[in-house]
Amino acid sequence: MGIRGLMSFVEDHSNEFFTDLKLRDTKIVIDGYALFHRLCFNSNLELRYGGDYDSFADVAQKFFESLFACNICPYVVLDGGCDISDKKLKTLKDRAREKIQMAHSLSVGGGGYVCPLLIREVFIQVLVKLQVCFVQCFSEADRDIMTLANHWNCPVLSSDSDFCIFDLKTGFCPLNSFQWRNVNTVKGTQDCYIPAKCFSLDALCHHFSNMNKALLPLFAVLCGNDHINLPIIETFLSKVRLPLGATGSKGRRHHRVWGLLNWLSHFADPTEALDNVLEYLPKKDRENVKEILCCSMEEYKQSQVKLQDFFQYGTYACPAALNLDLPEWVLVALAKGQLSPFISDALVLRRTILHTQVENMQQPNAHRVSLPIRQIIYGLLLNASPHLENMSWNALPSQPLAFSEMERINKNIKTSIVNAVELSKDHSDLSKLTELSLAKRQILLLDTLKVKRTILESIPSSLKLPISVSCYWLQHTESKAKLHHLQALLLGMLMGPLHAIITSPDKEDLREDGARMLYEEFQRVKEQTRPGTRLDLDTAHIFCQWQCCLQMGMYLNQLLSTPLPEPDLTRLYSGSLVHGLCQQLLTSTSVESLLSMCPEAKQLYEHLFNATRSYAPAELFLPKGKSNSKKRRQKKHSTSWSKNRVGTTSDTRCLYEGSNRFGLLMVENLEEQIEVSELE
Repeated sequence: MGIRGLMSFVEDHSNEFFTDLKLRDTKIVIDGYALFHRLCFNSNLELRYGGDYDSFADVAQKFFESLFACNICPYVVLDGGCDISDKKLKTLKDRAREKIQMAHSLSVGGGGYVCPLLIREVFIQVLVKLQVCFVQCFSEADRDIMTLANHWNCPVLSSDSDFCIFDLKTGFCPLNSFQWRNVNTVKGTQDCYIPAKCFSLDALCHHFSNMNKALLPLFAVLCGNDHINLPIIETFLSKVRLPLGATGSKGRRHHRVWGLLNWLSHFADPTEALDNVLEYLPKKDRENVKEILCCSMEEYKQSQVKLQDFFQYGTYACPAALNLDLPEWVLVALAKGQLSPFISDALVLRRTILHTQVENMQQPNAHRVSLPIRQIIYGLLLNASPHLENMSWNALPSQPLAFSEMERINKNIKTSIVNAVELSKDHSDLSKLTELSLAKRQILLLDTLKVKRTILESIPSSLKLPISVSCYWLQHTESKAKLHHLQALLLGMLMGPLHAIITSPDKEDLREDGARMLYEEFQRVKEQTRPGTRLDLDTAHIFCQWQCCLQMGMYLNQLLSTPLPEPDLTRLYSGSLVHGLCQQLLTSTSVESLLSMCPEAKQLYEHLFNATRSYAPAELFLPKGKSNSKKRRQKKHSTSWSKNRVGTTSDTRCLYEGSNRFGLLMVENLEEQIEVSELE
């Protein structure tokens, strides 16, 4: 992120460019993208198994609790979709390739940093739960963050070196020196503070002969940032004689940064410096290069977006978004994080990025399994605005239904063309999508997932969408799920209800004991899976496919204004647990032995298993070594076998009986249940 080499350069001169802070009693504007990456990669979380989302949520919660303890009021600003100009497309492609290489390294036992697929959604759910104020910008957030921080005279927290260029009134605190785990007390008081370091732009300029701050945006674009990558700039750098900095490995590594800053410090203002840069270039290129450089320097100026209005009044006005004449409800939902940047990319650019996971690189990428869901999403976005219809999308054939997807092919990236599904007239106008009845929106969602509403009758509201997605996943031919994969996945879904029961204020000792024992057993399985365990690539790929289905199922559900309740992702899937359960179910453990200690969990599991079982292919239940000619008989046999194995009762009465405390805990919203039942 940001300017190449700048962050490590200023950190190497920490004593000169940074001041120590005892941060408390202040607002702080947080770069949300940088924060959730930092928390994910610097908290000793397991990254190979597709996401221990419960562990990540706990870390994120502790981070904000540290801020609250010091009376620091956080305002989180998240990046939105890609810029409509596509100026960062090359950077995005480079990062996608790097991510594939790191994912491959992790998959074969090496190192690397790859965010789990749903980490952003989990982070947003934590923000909502803790009532942390946040906004999702329409595109990149850096300028909006700078403008808001200057309006409030408060610091910015990020790890992006672009904030060393912005003229921030109260400074920039890098995340790697923000000691939120080390909350201290002011001597002689009960007031708490977080030790931090604050970058001083004045100190940097003073160090380089009191250079004009206005020269720094030109430095950024000459040095190379995410927005500009002009090969001809190398021509300038090869001809200009940059002053030499310190010798040694660090000096050589930072030669360009040091040299450019020294060179620029001799000019009075950007105009003079830019004219001097152009003199080193061929005359035929000068005007074009000047235009590109000036346009890129604009990225460091004040934003027109007033995020303070969003946080105070709930109004988000972004000129770039307003010019597209998108439906008002879409803009509001994007700003509130209720729609993903995936949606705005599809809407504005007709191009989406399918992020690589730690999967089997020898197989087609895991996102292939959710393609039919994405085609419905694209169909809903086709007729959003006449302004968009007049745009000419890059790399797209002249087909009105075409969308492009950046996806992994082997260990590289490729752009594939996908056609949207043409939907009925009811769903063809995005501006009126929210006006459709709950019944129609729910029908479209469940029809896309190929699930009948009747199977959801006995499923708790918080699990209706994950179970529907699991049914879709089981039906898809690319998914090679086996019985133990399904069982492990459903067992993992019990973590949320178990956590609810053991943290409930009105505890009943007998019932709580069983739930606590099972919860602790799951935690043991999870811990045993982590260090040094070899990754089963086929199992990893199967669960990556399931996460892709869940991700797109959630995005479609959000686009349809949640006809099914959004699940709590923080305790829905824990990769270490599910992979560990797979191993145990294959070797020494059965489902009934695991659940014997908690009858309530066993009953819930039966409902989940019965709902998904009817959508599973017959092969899922076939004992190994049986011929295909016996499938029909084996299916009948395996159905009764699986009933006995999980202790399924013939009585499928609703889980929410008054005598069943566990079931009552799962009823999150009685009105939602009534609405759903009325639709049946």
